[in-house]
Amino acid sequence: MPYNTPQEHYLSALKMGKKDLPSGSSPEQPETLPALDTILENVEIRGEVPLGLIDIPSELIVGTKTRGRMTSFAPNFMPLLNDNSEFAMKWKSLCEAHLHEGIRDPIIAYEYLNRYYVLEGNKRVSVLKYFDAPTIPAYATRIIPAWEDTREIRIYYEFLDFYNETNINYVEFTKEGSFRKLCRLTGHRGRERWSMDDRINFRFCYNNFAEAFEELGGNKLSCTTGDALLSYMYVFGYDSMKNMSSADYKKNLKKVWEEIELNQDDEEPARKTDLKLDPTPDARKNLISQILTGSTGSSSKTIKIAFIHTKSTETSSWTYAHELGRMYVNDTFHGRIQTTAYENNATAADAQTAIEKAIADGNTIIFTTNPIFLSASIKAAVDHPEVKILNCSLNTNHKYIRTYYARMFEAKLLNGVLAGIMTDTNKIGYIADYPITSMPANINAFAIGVKMVNPKAKIYLEWSTLKENQGVDLTEKLYNMGATYISHLDMIVPQHATRRFGLYRVNGETPVNLALPVLDWGKYYERIIRNIIHGTWNTDGKTEGKKAISYFWGMSSGVVDVEWSPAIPAETRNLLETLKRAIMRYDFKPFSGVLHSQEGIIQSDPDSHMSLSDIIAMDWLADNVIGFIPAAKDLMPEVETQIVVRQEGVRKEEDSE
Repeated sequence: MPYNTPQEHYLSALKMGKKDLPSGSSPEQPETLPALDTILENVEIRGEVPLGLIDIPSELIVGTKTRGRMTSFAPNFMPLLNDNSEFAMKWKSLCEAHLHEGIRDPIIAYEYLNRYYVLEGNKRVSVLKYFDAPTIPAYATRIIPAWEDTREIRIYYEFLDFYNETNINYVEFTKEGSFRKLCRLTGHRGRERWSMDDRINFRFCYNNFAEAFEELGGNKLSCTTGDALLSYMYVFGYDSMKNMSSADYKKNLKKVWEEIELNQDDEEPARKTDLKLDPTPDARKNLISQILTGSTGSSSKTIKIAFIHTKSTETSSWTYAHELGRMYVNDTFHGRIQTTAYENNATAADAQTAIEKAIADGNTIIFTTNPIFLSASIKAAVDHPEVKILNCSLNTNHKYIRTYYARMFEAKLLNGVLAGIMTDTNKIGYIADYPITSMPANINAFAIGVKMVNPKAKIYLEWSTLKENQGVDLTEKLYNMGATYISHLDMIVPQHATRRFGLYRVNGETPVNLALPVLDWGKYYERIIRNIIHGTWNTDGKTEGKKAISYFWGMSSGVVDVEWSPAIPAETRNLLETLKRAIMRYDFKPFSGVLHSQEGIIQSDPDSHMSLSDIIAMDWLADNVIGFIPAAKDLMPEVETQIVVRQEGVRKEEDSE
């Protein structure tokens, strides 16, 4: 401060207060501090909790407890009364004490929705805010509002749980689930008490981040420092933040600034993503011309492409399917590309090492084939902007990478129609694996397909990863319940060949396969690679605003199909093919018309259809499904299962319990 005397400081504070008054307010009735008593007049209170002596962040002290002090202070807590008033004399006396020995006496305040209102010590707050004190000691009492199903109250109740675990009151979020996400990113499970060292380490990281964020203009964004911190922490990791300098924070923040801007609103991730439903027209044209000419481009330079897998082809049907895709593109491009598979990367840390090795090996395109590699993919993309990195996942919105997935629910609907026609018991089994994004859409599309032709039939849902199903033969379990037609895995591992895949009929002997949804990763990878070679990759990147890009191709692009058994009656086959063509032309959309969930009506307009963003974010089950969507805590403890579901799980609010 450039002033020396309490009088000079008061005049400066008075000027700041008058400047902060809202336009249109008058000296007689200024619009100043809010009073908590006024705010609570029509609020139902659940109770009060004494918090004891705590440090309150200055910016969270926003008002006074009673109406009596409202007109003495501006909204920024600076004084408004003239400098010869009794109020001014007391303010200047406190200023004198602060300059010489510091203000030590705690104030008395009430907290409501993580904002603090002063009962005793308003002038102390004013002086300390004037001198930019970061925190103010207080004996505080929390006023807890009764539960309401509103976004504000839901987030506040999440904060209460977080506070009980951490005693941290300075982190704020605008999105639901963020407090749980913060606990996961810092290595804490839900309901786990933070130690004093945990709090000190986090405060150190938070303060350093907040300082860099503010210097770069973070206060101009609509998100909070906490919102931005989550985006930053997701990319760079909490452990590495503990050793970062101020310069490191600024440098890294600049790298992910677009990511923070993209995430600053509260839309669902899919709404902030530019979903590409088909290959671009140019890519299709090039595909035909390349097939006819046998050429794959004008450049003679070999392009190196890496595929990062969680497991091996011997142990994972998922890896096997992607490896078939890799071999397909090898054959298709006739030596113009060189691909390498990096297998058995069980964790994100393993993936990060594999990605760095792939980049060091000269690969300029990298496909990470599992959602658990998302964070490692983003970190690598930020550090290596010259490399194109794509992650096989959905429901994400990261600007620095692209994601890809398939609309398998289209094929599942056709399988459901077939099951509804063929069932002889009106009980149909469905075996799912992970309760992650897109799985409810697959299950519900199947259920809708059944209901289209057989309203009386029910789908009995089982999860192969559920703890209680460990060691259980789910096909036998469903058959014993009366289900003679069952939808199971869409992929198999050659070393573990089985007839239990796709839609099959069970009669107590060898299952009879009727239909198999097919996802042709080879065609998918081929078309993405051609997009890159022929420049349509850059065309795709010209999106409105700062949206992320996600390829979400389906039957219309030829990457999703269904293989039918000759055992299916010809008339039924004709019906299925007619419906398939309608889906491919977008003339029929699976989630159209009136939709009922187990809880009630989801969509009441018979002429409407769900948006893709709502389909992706689906967390409900159709009313003809008997079963539930489990949380991560209900699943088997295998590392991959827990990582995938905690990251991509449908029931994220339950996953950290």
